[in-house]
Amino acid sequence: MKLYAPSTIKDIKARHDFQLSRSLGQNFLTDKNIIDKIVEAPEIGPHDLVIEIGPGIGVLTAEAARRAAKVVAVEIDRKLIPILQETLAEFDNIEILNQDILKTDLHKILEQNREYKGQKIEGVKIIGNLPYYITTPIIMKILEEGVPADSITIMMQKEVADRLKAPPGSRTYGAISAAVAYYCRVDHVANVPKEVFIPQPKVDSAVLKLSLRKEKPLELANEKLFFQCIKAGFGQRRKTLLNSLTGVGGYTKEQVESALSEAGIDSKRRAETLGIEEFGKVANALQRKI
Repeated sequence: MKLYAPSTIKDIKARHDFQLSRSLGQNFLTDKNIIDKIVEAPEIGPHDLVIEIGPGIGVLTAEAARRAAKVVAVEIDRKLIPILQETLAEFDNIEILNQDILKTDLHKILEQNREYKGQKIEGVKIIGNLPYYITTPIIMKILEEGVPADSITIMMQKEVADRLKAPPGSRTYGAISAAVAYYCRVDHVANVPKEVFIPQPKVDSAVLKLSLRKEKPLELANEKLFFQCIKAGFGQRRKTLLNSLTGVGGYTKEQVESALSEAGIDSKRRAETLGIEEFGKVANALQRKI
């Protein structure tokens, strides 16, 4: 059964009396080429565990299950559970969880799936077609919780993808760009036109692969302070670093000015001109002011 075919989607909706939820951002993908790219990008192997976020009717799930040891699909919409049980009935290596991914304990899932059918799980790949409105919270949950995955390959609104991969100094560079650069290497997988979805959204999408770094790219004296500096800097983009960082962690303007000088950074610069290395220098210099 071609789950991505518009006729199949129409038939499933009719038989299950299923109505797509706009509030959950449900848009079903109908392009096999894009489906293949999403599943091929993380290089899923026979000893891998795949965690899929928002399986919908199981289009990506089925393709991942053909490659992986096991797939755990996390779906928030309880009305999709019987549909998934039907469309994925041929597979015995898929577990469907009716949960909100933002409230799901991913470490617990990994702990429960160290082995599958007597074989050790060697890699963890996260995939998904994310609802536009919670893309960033989902990504940051995975990164901040330190989920030991190899990669996160996800489809998202193109505008969000542009922000995630934006370099310092660009118009779309922001706090999320810096945070993702700290945790991951970002690769563009595919552009996805809005015409290949049912229903058709108003915007185009893109697929990114975020490969999680095995080692931190910076030596930080205080990682929390590093992220506080990023958040404060981009929270007041029009202000100079001297002004936007004053008060962060209780530091005075004089301490911030001294730290910027030590880091070799002009106090009149703005946050969007700094890469993560320079933010690291600032945070480390501030830490020495304690």
